[in-house]
Amino acid sequence: MTRLFNEPAAFADEMIEGFVASHGRWVRRVSGGVARSTRSTRDTVALVIGGGSGHYPAFAGLVGQGLAHGAAMGNLFASPSAQQVYNVAKAANNGAGVLLGYGNYAGDVLHFTQAQDKLRAEGIDCRSIAVTDDVSSAPLAERHKRRGIAGDLTVFKVAAAAAEAGHSLDAVVEIAGRANDRTRSFGVAFSGCTLPGAEKPLFTVPEGRMAVGMGIHGEPGIDETGIPTADELAELLVGKLLTEVPEGLASPGDTNKRARVVPILNGLGSVKYEELFVVYRRVAQLLAEAGVEAVDPQVGELVTSFDMAGTSLTLFWLDAELEELWNAPCDAPAFRRGAVTAQALSADELAATDTETTVIPDATDESRAAAVRVLAALGAAKDVIDANVEELGRIDAIAGDGDHGIGMERGVRAAVEAATDAVERGAGAATTLHLAADAWADRAGGTSGALWGMALRAVGDAIGNSTTPDAGAVAAGVAEAAASIMGFGKAKVGDKTLVDVLVPFRDALSAAVGTGHSLTDAWGTAASAAQQAAEETANLLPLMGRARPHAEKSLGTPDAGAVSMALIVRAIHNTLAEAKAAATTTKENA
Repeated sequence: MTRLFNEPAAFADEMIEGFVASHGRWVRRVSGGVARSTRSTRDTVALVIGGGSGHYPAFAGLVGQGLAHGAAMGNLFASPSAQQVYNVAKAANNGAGVLLGYGNYAGDVLHFTQAQDKLRAEGIDCRSIAVTDDVSSAPLAERHKRRGIAGDLTVFKVAAAAAEAGHSLDAVVEIAGRANDRTRSFGVAFSGCTLPGAEKPLFTVPEGRMAVGMGIHGEPGIDETGIPTADELAELLVGKLLTEVPEGLASPGDTNKRARVVPILNGLGSVKYEELFVVYRRVAQLLAEAGVEAVDPQVGELVTSFDMAGTSLTLFWLDAELEELWNAPCDAPAFRRGAVTAQALSADELAATDTETTVIPDATDESRAAAVRVLAALGAAKDVIDANVEELGRIDAIAGDGDHGIGMERGVRAAVEAATDAVERGAGAATTLHLAADAWADRAGGTSGALWGMALRAVGDAIGNSTTPDAGAVAAGVAEAAASIMGFGKAKVGDKTLVDVLVPFRDALSAAVGTGHSLTDAWGTAASAAQQAAEETANLLPLMGRARPHAEKSLGTPDAGAVSMALIVRAIHNTLAEAKAAATTTKENA
């Protein structure tokens, strides 16, 4: 379990602060994560990596000379927001383009792609590589659906070495893709991991049993067996990976063309190094027996899952160029080899900040009054999420990674802070919603952060800064929010996501407004439809996101994103009803 923390929602921020304070020789704090504190060669490609926190040494521990130029760091097990990725990439850019590297998870793909598009719009050539090394997460025919786990290290290392050597962005992208194609990983777990503040682990493994094929975000394994001996575990791991020798390579045992691999036996957080060495002893024997030559073996914690007890084996199948790049010098907090000379940035460069003060557009008095009501609605959303954060995490952990409650808490708190500042500065309703949307997406990270950011922005676009928002404008905004979310996330009704609540809510709201009901009454009707729809997601199988491989585990439990949306729209209705009642009382007393 996690014992040392202050407030769970602040854990990731405080962790980054402490990491930078203790590793200033390598990294500096930038908005969204960390970047090198040493000088990089101008007009070379920058590699920016990232993902959720909770996986140290990934991702911040791999930032340094000869390795990554920056790391975007999301909340625990949640992808960084597009703004975080963009900020780190801007700080790391050396003038020859940026390669974004991340594990193949829905939230990461969405946010890194958004950041890539924004960088390209500014004239910065940007590409992406999503690592797909986990053989347990999808069949070989669907390799593009596989997760990225400890294979992140091999892909990032050779891509960074190519960038450091002055290769073009096209060449670095090709090398990263080739490394990904030649990397395979497979893992097991003996216990789950527990997030700060949580009373229970995200998943449990029965005493004396082992989960096979687990994910590094606490996703349960796809199978379960008795705990083997160290040798038996090595045989399971090696045997599985040797069934997937990358296409075009020599088959194991071909003495005329001996294959060369980098083996990585990775500890996931709670397995002792001594235990890993015992397992690797047999791994080395099995590879030699199979005619595979082990090159520069790595044994230790390289991509962890908080306090999970487990291990994974990665095989990186080399060619001459990849081997040279793997062996190139680098100096990062958690991975070093060879001799590296790095020049520290000046004090002025380290002190430079990319913060800007947002200009508040003009708004009418009516819209400023509406902004106050927007703030009240967001405050109600914050209160209901704060009251249900643990339950949302519990629901999410059944077939997912358990971070939904903390992510929603971070997002809605940031939205309220941004909205409060906007209202105090005289913002209209649209501007207040836009700033709240950006703050929610930026601080929450993960897929839900992006989706709630889209929803708030769409409603803001619909109501504007000129008039008092009427029921029709709000309904139109909700409809546009639904369209944006489904277009971005590709989810549809029946996939067991928040879309299963958003669409019935949209339809009920539009129908009630269309028949002449007030916004308060129409919203109340729609909130009831949302509540019913959220409850009905318990009968669905998840077809999107991290829960998809463990669909049957979630039967009987509603979707966490659907539940949180239903809670929020009901809380907002309460503020509308209270405002209506207060207005009626004022009118009667006048």
